[in-house]
Amino acid sequence: MTSGPEPWPFSVRALTPHFGARVSGIDVAGDMPEPLFRAIYRAFLRYQVLVFAPQELPPARQVAFGRKFGELQIHVMDQYHADGHPELYRLSNLDQHGRPSGRHPDKGTLAWHTDGSWQRVTGQATILYGERIPQRGGETHFCDMYGAYERLDAPCKARIGSLRAVHSLDFSRNRRHGEEPLSEAQRRARPPVDHPIVRTHPETRRKCLYLGDHAEYIVGMPYAEGRALIEELNARAVQPDLMYEHRWTPGELILWDNRCVMHRATTYDAGSEPRVVRRCTVLGEVPA
Repeated sequence: MTSGPEPWPFSVRALTPHFGARVSGIDVAGDMPEPLFRAIYRAFLRYQVLVFAPQELPPARQVAFGRKFGELQIHVMDQYHADGHPELYRLSNLDQHGRPSGRHPDKGTLAWHTDGSWQRVTGQATILYGERIPQRGGETHFCDMYGAYERLDAPCKARIGSLRAVHSLDFSRNRRHGEEPLSEAQRRARPPVDHPIVRTHPETRRKCLYLGDHAEYIVGMPYAEGRALIEELNARAVQPDLMYEHRWTPGELILWDNRCVMHRATTYDAGSEPRVVRRCTVLGEVPA
């Protein structure tokens, strides 16, 4: 987190000493003047994760807010598209009658990851809205990847500084968690891509780890050795004082920077409690 006070045009309360803030006094669904959006964007870069106070946010207004950040991802897994907006991705455990089905919609979200790392042009921001929230579980946890990199010792930084990892949606969805939500056509549409393990944030210029569950292996390294290194670095990144664990209230909106944050969902009783969230992801750039 950068230092120095700023007179924000909304209420800001830090969530942890390192990153994250709760913001209030912002009507995301309303007409947003450009100076207000620029202030939100500065807070987004500074805090990495912003939690907006509960509010009504119709799907079309979520899309409109996301477009202020840039081009929105049209996710290849189109079975999750929502409300007539292909830019929206809904995760719901409800059946056609609106009752909990007992089936988790995407178990891959339970692992630490960053959205869109399986594409050449990766995710910049994710904007997630909580429609229906279980009484227990179903949280979203975040991890500061700036801090994760900064805590590595010099030999480790030197070892990984030029390495690249191959990220694959087929690996993280069809081959890793015992489910196959990805069709053959969807697999072909999103082949694996490689990215640096250490990336430089294009706006803050700070270095951070860039891995997560989509990362399968290391270019030029034996598969098993690369898997072990990825697992080691992912585990080292998740430290209690570099995490924020969010317990949802219905109607909250969370905005986070995929370039320097990992996240995961937590389990809940999908057979008795509803959980419905919808997200859009803003496309960013090719990591460097």
